[in-house]
Amino acid sequence: MILDAGGNERRRLEGYLPKEEFQAFLELGLARVAFMKKDWTTAEKHFDNVLRQFPDSKFAPEAVYYKGVSRYSGTHDAAELANTAAALNENYAGNEWQLRSIPWLHEQTRTTSG
Repeated sequence: MILDAGGNERRRLEGYLPKEEFQAFLELGLARVAFMKKDWTTAEKHFDNVLRQFPDSKFAPEAVYYKGVSRYSGTHDAAELANTAAALNENYAGNEWQLRSIPWLHEQTRTTSG
């Protein structure tokens, strides 16, 4: 279980993960703590660490998703969400996180044509 400074649960793991998946899980937990504090820069850094250090992890699609949300939250530029959806669509088609990003795909046409 990963707790933030206030003792709130941010991530929970049931069972066993191989070493690298567990490390990705822990880094994702740090990212979620920063994300919930609205520290977008730190959150983005941790999500990026997951992607750089564990690109084949089962947690990578979630890191892509929340990295994009962190960028959007810091800039309010809808193109960040569209780019995130496009990356998920290209690299993780059919994954839960790609499916969650589908509504953002329309932002891509709006930002390039508007």
